[in-house]
Amino acid sequence: MGTGSWRFLPPGNLSDCPNGSQWVMDVFNECAQDGWDVASIILGLLSILCFAAASFPQFYQACKTGIMDRALSIYFLLGWLGGDLLNLIGSFLADQLPLQVYTAIYYVLADLVMLALYFYYKVKNRGGSTAPINFAFLFLSLGTLSTVSFMGRGTAVAQDPLVFKGRSLLSAHVNELGLKPFSRSEIIGFTIGSISSVLYLCSRVPQIYTNYKRKSTVGVSYSLFALVMLGNLLYGLSVLLKNPEPGQGEGDYVLHHLPWLVGSLGVLSLDVVISFQFLAYRRGSHSTHEEREALLDS
Repeated sequence: MGTGSWRFLPPGNLSDCPNGSQWVMDVFNECAQDGWDVASIILGLLSILCFAAASFPQFYQACKTGIMDRALSIYFLLGWLGGDLLNLIGSFLADQLPLQVYTAIYYVLADLVMLALYFYYKVKNRGGSTAPINFAFLFLSLGTLSTVSFMGRGTAVAQDPLVFKGRSLLSAHVNELGLKPFSRSEIIGFTIGSISSVLYLCSRVPQIYTNYKRKSTVGVSYSLFALVMLGNLLYGLSVLLKNPEPGQGEGDYVLHHLPWLVGSLGVLSLDVVISFQFLAYRRGSHSTHEEREALLDS
């Protein structure tokens, strides 16, 4: 969620990054002028690891309880998937490095697995056949990979191998002629990032309501939200620690990153609400057996 934006530089080329860190440029192709920039990169990588691992506890919880269709809101899952899909599209429009693109692909595939498990247990708990669910999941996964591969071939030609750009999707390029106007793709990427952040925020509301309506969090893995909270916190810190681009003020830097900051820190605040729900419903939660029996009876 909310990854940054880079363009490629030849490994070891510091001509556009005076006094930059050589190893950061070699590994990440990003300009790191001082310790703040290095800390920003490290925190950003840690946030990616948190987001990547967040789905696995819920996968385990779903298989353990068998009531995922009742525990999670379908609108929560669809909102999350919508945000990750827009993040994936934005990663191509912003010409991000392969690390960001592959991470965005992984997020989408993990969301599809989550949706497949949701419908699998929804059909299973109603006594239906789960074969169509398995086929639909396979079809969507192959379709996602094929689309991503096609988009990757289409954007590879358009990349400028000699231009470096910082994390901001709307950061201006500075040269001897001054500031260049924003490109159309950068504006589109900024807009997509804003919509993606709204979807991430809106996805939490149905889950909060579902927990409140059930007066229980059985079947929901708290580790899922804990890892996402940690990832959003680390990402927000990584953006704030990053030095602005040359010629860019701190206010402009924050404004250009506002959709991703709102998305990460806003979702963090809503996940805190869900955390309080886990505490509030811990003693009054129904057992997994009671949840499943009630679902089958209905």
